[in-house]
Amino acid sequence: MQPLQFLVPLDALEALAPVLPFAIFALALGNLVTRLLQHSRHRSQADPGDDDEALRRWLPHTATTLGLVLASFLFMIVEPHGGMVMSVLALTVFISDFFEFESRRVEARSKSKALERPTAAIGASVFALLYAGYQSLFFLIEPLWNSVI
Repeated sequence: MQPLQFLVPLDALEALAPVLPFAIFALALGNLVTRLLQHSRHRSQADPGDDDEALRRWLPHTATTLGLVLASFLFMIVEPHGGMVMSVLALTVFISDFFEFESRRVEARSKSKALERPTAAIGASVFALLYAGYQSLFFLIEPLWNSVI
């Protein structure tokens, strides 16, 4: 008997297990792209004369961030070690995105500074993308990895 047998349909999740790393990789890549697009939208929204209320979260970016977090939680059930690392990275992306949005609002309110790039959130997204790529595309480097290790 599995410990999460009654909470999560493990048989259905086992069927998704081979595809889940690729889905996480696609969400991490989409998150990085939408983050850059959201920053350009924020710069256009923060025109002189507007206040910080003009800045809005962009729905595709929020969807990729939440999808990345939820998919990494599902991956933790299938692959505990890799899923835990990916979940920590996905939560880091989520938290840094929240604080970076608030700092963009402060910059828009101050009018003396231009909006800076969300460097912490970009850095967290790059780390998440690299680890998701390692988890999903390991079969490409596996022969070289096994010969060295």
